[in-house]
Order: sequence, then C-alpha cells, then structure tokens
Amino acid sequence: MNKTLKITLPYKFSPREYQVSVLRDVGSSPTQKKRGVCVWHRRSGKDKTYINLMAKEAMKRKGTYLYLLPKLKQSRKIIWKGMDRDGFKFIDHIPEQLVVGKNDTEMSVELKNGSVIMLGGTDALNIDGWIGTNPVGIIFSEYSLQNPMAWDYLRPILTENGGWALFNFTPRGQNHAWELYEMAKLNPEWFCQLLSVDETKRPDGTPVISTKMIQSDVGAGMDADLVKQEYYCSFTAATKGAYYGKEMEKAEEEDRIHNLPYDSASPVWTSWDIGVGDSTAIWFYQRSGPWFHYIDYYETSGEGVQHYAKVLKDKSDKGQWVYRDHFAPHDIQVRDWSADGKSRFEVAKAHGIKFITVPRHSIDDRIEAVRSHLSKCRFDEEKCQQGVRALKSYQKKYDEERNIFQNRPQHDWSTHGADSFGYGVMGHREIKPMDKVRRFFVDLQTADNWAC
Repeated sequence: MNKTLKITLPYKFSPREYQVSVLRDVGSSPTQKKRGVCVWHRRSGKDKTYINLMAKEAMKRKGTYLYLLPKLKQSRKIIWKGMDRDGFKFIDHIPEQLVVGKNDTEMSVELKNGSVIMLGGTDALNIDGWIGTNPVGIIFSEYSLQNPMAWDYLRPILTENGGWALFNFTPRGQNHAWELYEMAKLNPEWFCQLLSVDETKRPDGTPVISTKMIQSDVGAGMDADLVKQEYYCSFTAATKGAYYGKEMEKAEEEDRIHNLPYDSASPVWTSWDIGVGDSTAIWFYQRSGPWFHYIDYYETSGEGVQHYAKVLKDKSDKGQWVYRDHFAPHDIQVRDWSADGKSRFEVAKAHGIKFITVPRHSIDDRIEAVRSHLSKCRFDEEKCQQGVRALKSYQKKYDEERNIFQNRPQHDWSTHGADSFGYGVMGHREIKPMDKVRRFFVDLQTADNWAC
C-alpha cells in the first residue's frame, strides 16, 4: 500500500512572529500581494525567511524562481553553502523529498512539481541571462547593494505572467532601495515593512539583537552611524560610507535634479568608463556658465565600440547634438576591442570617437575632485536616473565581520557610473585653457562634429 508523504512548508523552520506576515502575505495566490519590500535590520533572519517563502511558493505554482543577490559568488556563499547558527544549511529548507535534482554548477534545484529554483547575482555579467528564464517569482536579497537595472529588465516579465517579487535589504543611504521603500509605503498594492531591533523578538520575548550586543559592537569599534544603519534601519545615517552622499543630498535639496533639456548653443562632452564583459558607462554633459549640466547617461555591457559609436551618433542625429571632447581613462590603450592587436583608443578613433586620455591618478584624488565638482552640477532627473543612483550608491567597502568601512571603494554596479563621472572631472582639470579654445575652433570647422 502506498503511503502518503506529508510535508509541511515552511520546512524545518518555525518563523518568529515578525517573520509570519511576509510569509503569509506575499506570493502568487489571489489574496496575496504580488510585490513586497522588507527593510529588516542586520541579523534578523532575512535570507532564512525568504528561502522558505520561495520554497513554499514554488510548490504552489509551477515555474522558474530566482533568488538573486548582488553578486553570483554571494549566492553560493550565503544561500547555496551558507548555514544558520545551528549549522543547518539554508538550501536544505527545500525538502529533499520534493527535489528531483540539484545542479551545483548552476546553483539550481528542480522540484517534483516541475518548478525550478535558481540562485544567482545581478552583477552586469548575469542580468541578461535571467531575462530568458521567464521567472514567476523573484527575491532580490540585499537590494540596496544591487544593480537597479535588474528590476527594470525583469519587471515586464512578472507583469505579463502575473508573477511576484520581494525586495529585502538593510539601508545603504537614500539610494534606489530607499526610493522603492518610499514608494511602497504609499502603495496599497505593495507589502511594506521596516523592522529595527526594537520590533524583533524571539519566541521567548527576548530581543533578537539586545542592547548588550550592540554595546559590545560599539566597544569593539563599530561607528555610531553604522549602528543606526545596521540595527535601527536608518537611511540618513548611512551616508558615512557613501562617498558622495552629502553632496547628492544637497543637490536634491537645492532642486538641481530636474528636467534639464539640451542647449543647442553649447557643445556636449562625454566621459567614459570602458568595459567589454563588464559595463561601459557614459555621461553626456554641457557647460552653462559656471554650471555643468548632465543631460544624459548611458550604460550597458558586452558590446563593442561599434555599438557605442552608434549610440553617440543616434543622439546627435535625433537632437542635433554637437560633440566636443570624449574623456576616457588611461586604460583606453588596452587591446580588447578588436582581434587585430589594436588598442581601444585606435579602434574607437576608426569609428569616429577621438578620445582624450585622462592621465593616471589616484582614486582618492578623483573622489576629492568629484566632491568639489558636484556643487557645480545639475542633472536631468529622467535621463540621468541610473547615473544619479550610481553616484548616490558609490561607497566604501564594508567589512561585515568587523563592522567597519574600509578606506577603499566597493566594486559593484555603481562603480562604472561613478568612475565615468570622475574621469570627466579629472579630464577637465587636465585640459589647459588654450587647448580648449583650439579644439573648439577645430570642431567648428569639422563637418562630422559629433565624432570629435
């Protein structure tokens, strides 16, 4: 006689009271919300809760489910290989009795009902690959550190197939994750929750993070602003680690991020951070008296110089833009834009983009130059949204084990936009005044103005 196997989901997980509502209220059922934002403090059990939510939803509706962290290697370390304080692996919350197979290379789990749970990252090399998977459920873990373009690309898929998405994070300043939280607070169609250490308790009523534990971290050198950010979910205290946080906040306060049209009386400069497998980011800007007007921003990955030459020309043809200088970092001489041994500089020139190479300089010098420069900047709110987000999010590398910011940048999705912006600032510092006059005179005599 066949025995019926009864398995309860969540599996081997007794949620704390504060974890129950998201497990109950977000998902694919008609009574559940299709979108959710959870701002939870550090060590509140975010990933343990959400992998259980995903396992439960994957058994309800057959489909592909994505569990995404900022980087691919984080998914392997935190979810695929990670364990809780008792040594129980997070991935084992997906019951073996429901599993057909696991693929360690792809970090995927196939369930008996046909659903597939896939783990990965939203770094530039992985975003495009997720689009073809047609997910019906997505969890964006540590979304404050993720590339917001991933949601832009994946959102239409969920809209079409009626799928759901959940964003969880601890604050990292008033960046794209903060924007999402602020929107969700006012949108009744979204589940929205912010939990500091004051709102989370264990089953016996004791705090998940006690005052004594926090005092211990402070005694070990944890900064007071970090305590507010990590344990009390403060969005404003987090500017300590953001290189340009205060400057970008001031730009918003002074209404310098708004509609900013192209000025036909002024040429357009561009500044680049160049990648091939990684992202290439381009800022487009003009001068208006003492002001720098940033009128557009473009970023993508995996494309050759022909693609970017077309982007420049299309903008010129559409808006009758006249280009001036194109600033690029010193590594423009790297030979990886062609197979015939030519440098990026040479290949770009053959396609009409005559770069000015910004001399090598220290990252610290560039950061200080940008901080000074930002007081003279205005940004187009819509066209520069991704670039502005990058400037807000560019921050020091955070050491989670020691609870301190290191004195070097975190290399993540925001790096490309921040670096390309900085190369333009440094480029203007390097150009001698007479060089500017000479080049502008030559440009006016050049028929193909866009490709100067």
